[in-house]
Amino acid sequence: MNKIEIVKRLYNSYTKKYLKNIFIAFFFSILLAGSTSAVAYLLDPAIKKLFIEQNQSMIIIIPCAIILAFAIKGASLYLARVLMIGVSEEVKKDIQNDIFSSLLKADTKVIDEKHSGKFIANLTNDVTMITNLLSTVVLNLFKDSLTLIGLLSVMFYQNWKLSLIAIIMIPLASIAAKTLGKRISKVATQQMNRAGVLTSYLVEMFKNHKLIKIFQKEKYEKERAYKFINNLKESTKKIAIVFVRASPIMEFLTGIMIAFLIYFAAKLVARGELEVNNFFSFLAAMMLAYQPVRSLATLNISIQQGISGAVRVLPIIDDIPEINEKSNAKDLKLNEGTIKFENVNFRYPNTQKNILNSINLIFSGKKMTALVGHSGAGKSTILNLMPRFYDIESGDIKIDNQSIYESSIYSLRKNISLVSQDTTLFDDTIRNNINYADLNASEQEIQQAANFSYANEFIEKLPEKYDTLIGENGIRLSGGEKQRLSIARAILKKSPIILLDEATSSLDAETEDKIQKAINFLTKGRTTIVIAHRLSTILNSDKIYVIDNGSINGEGKHNDLMETSSVYKNFYQKQIKKI
Repeated sequence: MNKIEIVKRLYNSYTKKYLKNIFIAFFFSILLAGSTSAVAYLLDPAIKKLFIEQNQSMIIIIPCAIILAFAIKGASLYLARVLMIGVSEEVKKDIQNDIFSSLLKADTKVIDEKHSGKFIANLTNDVTMITNLLSTVVLNLFKDSLTLIGLLSVMFYQNWKLSLIAIIMIPLASIAAKTLGKRISKVATQQMNRAGVLTSYLVEMFKNHKLIKIFQKEKYEKERAYKFINNLKESTKKIAIVFVRASPIMEFLTGIMIAFLIYFAAKLVARGELEVNNFFSFLAAMMLAYQPVRSLATLNISIQQGISGAVRVLPIIDDIPEINEKSNAKDLKLNEGTIKFENVNFRYPNTQKNILNSINLIFSGKKMTALVGHSGAGKSTILNLMPRFYDIESGDIKIDNQSIYESSIYSLRKNISLVSQDTTLFDDTIRNNINYADLNASEQEIQQAANFSYANEFIEKLPEKYDTLIGENGIRLSGGEKQRLSIARAILKKSPIILLDEATSSLDAETEDKIQKAINFLTKGRTTIVIAHRLSTILNSDKIYVIDNGSINGEGKHNDLMETSSVYKNFYQKQIKKI
């Protein structure tokens, strides 16, 4: 989109609905322009009546009129700004809601490809620059344009010859502003990119603070942080300098103009074409016009910043997820919960090599099937395809003979629970983390899920029990405690299909035993697909698939695979040696 299209888009999508308040602000801008012009005009009768003619009857009226003009000016400016601040904050809220909504619907690959810190920068820095178009640019365009028109009217009323000299400054200022605007657009984009990099780095630093300490990399990270902060400082400094650069240009142009005006005014007074009171009124109008002229001259800079922000934000809002459901999609209806992979091929975005090659799998309903294989073989990918975190290249995946690509995404994911080694928890209470699976669950159902997952054992020992805040991603809990909360959440969801991805890895024997018992309850009578490096946890599975380089190397029970699959036998024997 070009700049005009971006402005139209921002107007139609976000500004149009608040036109009523904008028009009211426009009305106050008219009052502001009129009162500012009145201040300049009143100097004419003030000097003529009070100082030259010494008319005592006007000694109260004129000062009171000046006070009234200033009062209207101040009140109008305040009310106009309040209205536009309100509109800009509403627009900011709308844009942020649209970004957030788009990110929630975005494909997994979109979130994976971009650092979370950059999304945060989009939501904060970029949106602020966009809304500045309203809170600053639109208001200034109203009030400064109208004020300039009013003051020019006063100037022409007092003396048209001097006014023609004064308005030469306006096109000169516009030329200067256009040049500065081109520079600011480039610098603003650079500044926003660097702000995103710094935000990304901060997220990484807070997440990995223990790693930094244990490897004693405080000095190294301090140097990295200094580099990012310094780069951002340089960009911000450049923007500020470009803004400030307008001041000396305007000062120089104003100096030239005043010099010419004084020169010509002196000649006009000498010829009797201009009176002193007219000149002072004209000069006051011209000096008051300095501020709106300067503001309008630098308006293009703020516009460029806002457009730069929009260039980064609008593609996020406009992103259309590739993982969609068909218009005639039906709700998935489960009976046995049997899952079939039929000639499935898959590769991740921006990669050439297939992760899965013509995979054919059958996960029997209400039974446990295990996936075994070396890291990178494609086991987790198989799990990610079932809830359609990613879509396959070719083939089909069916649940009870219903293609998941013909079914609604909501009904598909409603029937699936996922428990992985990378437990995800919210910085909230234990209760809210469990009932995230069902926000309408009763207290009894929440505690029952905690009991069945053996989470109640440690919850009851906490000072605030279910109201305990667990910190970012459950930082205040042990690995086993976090895993049991994750299982409790899955139990509460009551899904007929359970996906377990290394759910018992990296745990001590006692904790693993409790979690295994919790998993046994969770998976009882449900279709379960489990990935585990510890073969001891899957020996009793109804079926085991051996995945090797994206293909099926073998299938069957443990004893069968020991005879038929060299990959499985080798995998098992290596684990036996470690015991």
